[in-house]
Amino acid sequence: MLPTKLWVHMGPTKCILLIISLIGFMIGDSNSTTTKSVYQVLESYDFPRGLLPIGVTSYEVDESSGKFSVNLNKSCSLTIDGYDLKYKAKISGTISKDKLKNLSGIQVKVLLFWVNIIEVTRDDDELELSVGIASATFPVYNFYESPQCGCGFDCVFTI
Repeated sequence: MLPTKLWVHMGPTKCILLIISLIGFMIGDSNSTTTKSVYQVLESYDFPRGLLPIGVTSYEVDESSGKFSVNLNKSCSLTIDGYDLKYKAKISGTISKDKLKNLSGIQVKVLLFWVNIIEVTRDDDELELSVGIASATFPVYNFYESPQCGCGFDCVFTI
């Protein structure tokens, strides 16, 4: 709340303009478009947000071609349910409803080797992750939450 003296010195016209400006600032421009988070974009293509870890700093999606790139604040490694995963600082590919293809920047460790996850397909309540010559299927609910870099879902935070 503004001090009474300020209101008196401004005069009624300036006060009304100030109030209108403040209301406009608080409401925002109704014609402006709201930017979705990358996690909301994933969900708009029927994918769960947990396909990406926490820490996305920016992304781009060409809606006509489906080509996308996602930038993390740094490269990231984590383990989920016994699977070792690596995310590069930049992940790219092509997205369409229920399909991510031409992926680069995500790897899974299979035995002693790191292999690229090149495609993710959703079929009802299952996700199929493909490394080319092999694939594995997981329930979608395993990906409802985004993992934390470094610790996956096994993070311990101290206050």
